[in-house]
Parts: sequence; C-alpha cells; structure tokens
Amino acid sequence: MPSHAAARPVGVSYLVYVLVVFYFGRMKPDLQTRTPKARGAVTNAVSRYETVSRHAETDGWEMEEDLPTLRTEVSIERPRSLITYNRSPDLPFDRSINPYRGCEHGCVYCFARPSHAYLGLSPGLDFETRLVARADAPQVLRDELARKRYKVAPLAIGTNTDPYQPIEREHRIMRQCLEVLEECDHPVAIVTKGTLIERDMDILSRMAARGLARVGLSITTLDPMLCRAMEPRAPTPRRRLETVRRLTGAGIPVRIMASPMVPALTDPELEAILASGKAAGAGSASWIMLRLPREVSPLWQEWLAVHYPDRAHRIMSRLREMHGGKDYDARWGHRMRGEGPYAEIVAHRFQVAIKRLGLKEKLAPMRTDLFRSPHEPSAQLNLL
Repeated sequence: MPSHAAARPVGVSYLVYVLVVFYFGRMKPDLQTRTPKARGAVTNAVSRYETVSRHAETDGWEMEEDLPTLRTEVSIERPRSLITYNRSPDLPFDRSINPYRGCEHGCVYCFARPSHAYLGLSPGLDFETRLVARADAPQVLRDELARKRYKVAPLAIGTNTDPYQPIEREHRIMRQCLEVLEECDHPVAIVTKGTLIERDMDILSRMAARGLARVGLSITTLDPMLCRAMEPRAPTPRRRLETVRRLTGAGIPVRIMASPMVPALTDPELEAILASGKAAGAGSASWIMLRLPREVSPLWQEWLAVHYPDRAHRIMSRLREMHGGKDYDARWGHRMRGEGPYAEIVAHRFQVAIKRLGLKEKLAPMRTDLFRSPHEPSAQLNLL
C-alpha cells in the first residue's frame, strides 16, 4: 500500500481512487514493470504544489494481477475569460485559446502537462484521464471579441492542449468557436494531431479562401509502434498524413510540424517526416526540440526507463548537452531548440531539407482587415 495518500479527489469513488493510488502512484521505474493500457504516462506523480508524494511497495505476493482500467472522466468548466495573451518572442502569435484542459491523446512528452497542477491534479495520468471541457467557451469568445478595446490579430488554438482530441466529437466546443471566428472574419491558426479536424473543413476552407485560416499538423515519428508508445491515443502517422492531403485538397494551408524532435530516438526521421509532409501537400514546415519543463522531465524519464532503457542515458545526455547540463532551460530564444553542436546540426539538417523539398519556413501574414465585431451587423441580410 502507498506510504501516504493524498486527499481524496472530488467526484471519484473511494474504491477507484484507492486502486489508482495503489497501482499508479509515483513508482520507481524498477517497480513499474507494467504500464496502464493506452496511456502515455507511466505513473500519476503528484504535482509540484503537493506536500506529500506516493510510493508503491510490493505486498510480498508474487501474483500476476491485471491493472485496473483507467477510464476518461470529463468535467465541465464555465470560464469567465478565454483568450490568453503572451509576450514570448519565441512564438509567432500573441494570443490563444484552449477549449479543453488536459488531453486524451496522452503524449508522454507534452510540455502542457504541468498546467494540470493548477487544478490540483497530477501532470501524469490525471492529465490524460481527468479532462475539463470549457462548455461556454464559444459564448465567452464572442463576448471578448465584441469588446470595444479588442484589437484583432491571429488567434492560435491548440498551443497547449489539442482542440481535436477525442472528446471534441461529443462536446463540439471547437466547432462552435470556429463558427464564431468565421462569423466575424477573425484569422485563426490551429495546431493539432487530431484527424477530427476534417469534420470542420467546410468552415476552414471558407476562411482559408479569405486568408483567415491555416493549420499546423504535428508528426513526431513515422514509426507506428513508437507513435503508439509515445502518443497512445493520437491518430497514426499514416492517418495524419492523409489528413494533410484532405486539408490541402480543400484549399487549407498546412504546415508539417516535425515536433518534438527527440535526440537518438526520432531525430533520424527528420528528413523523412518533412518529405512525407511535402508529398501529402504541406506547403511549409517547422521543428522544435523536445522540451522537459517541470514535471515533464521525471515523467519522461520514467517512460524511457520502461520503454527504452537501452538508450535512456544517451537521450538524456544529448538533451542536457543542449541545455547547459540541465534537463531543460526555459530561456527565451533557447527553450525551443537548445544550443551547441548537436542543436546546430539538427537545425542545419532542417534548413537543407526544406530547401531541397521546396517547403517554406515563414508564411505571409493572415488578413486582419476583414474583422468585424460579432455584435456588428453583417453585410449579408438576415434570412428572417
């Protein structure tokens, strides 16, 4: 049994909670010989704000037991504000929205995992199993765009958690947000791994025709087995490339995002990923090195110890080499790519590849001159 259990979370039965803590508490890699099915994180390590931690201990019975299935739970949040502003020189946008908190795709390396700590939840398994749907997001977005002081600029969606994760099929929050943006001719840039974006090609194609929409589709690896381990509930690489074909076929500009590149694991695939994206119709490309902020680093190292123990030391050595001996360095201008010979080699390979393939790195800005407040009358007469 765990040596110390944290407070019981609201809405979860005590029995289920005990089972989860027993099996998925913060375990040492040598005790964690089996992992939860179809989940990315190996454990449910407590966040940086907790004062206690949990450790698994053997009960002495050498019996093979099935791990309890961790099902996805979704709670509803009524946000008072939606648009988040940033001043980071590393980012090509200054504002973004997120329809969901947490992400069922379960990418073990996701830099957004630490944000779940603000909810009193674990950046580990909680991040991919205990999700929050922001049901009123479309109306809040409409109200914020209608403010007299609002000044239009491209809005990014999917920069923290994926707007087209599986629960979007039921909740349709992203679809409704796009309807608001189309109504007022507001430019939008979307980042996703989700093929559910194909459902919204009608809206996106109309907006793209007016210079108001573009999509970045992330592909980390072309190896389906590696993808399944790192991104257990995300679509396969082949299926994502098919989405690129469908989007570009509908006239929607697509950027292939070779992100994140993992040293000694996925970085040998950089050129192949870019070439596959180009063949599928992508017109531009980008790349980012693996980032391990806050709780992501121990979660990632636990995952390596289970799935790739033979190369864990090499991967972490490369990352530390690029970050001055640390797992991660959050300095602007440094955190996305790292520095040093290895980072320079990857950056050079990227530049050579996109030049050879005819892919662009920078795109022309989207239009902002068409924007009108959602409370202003449309040029099109109402039907009734």
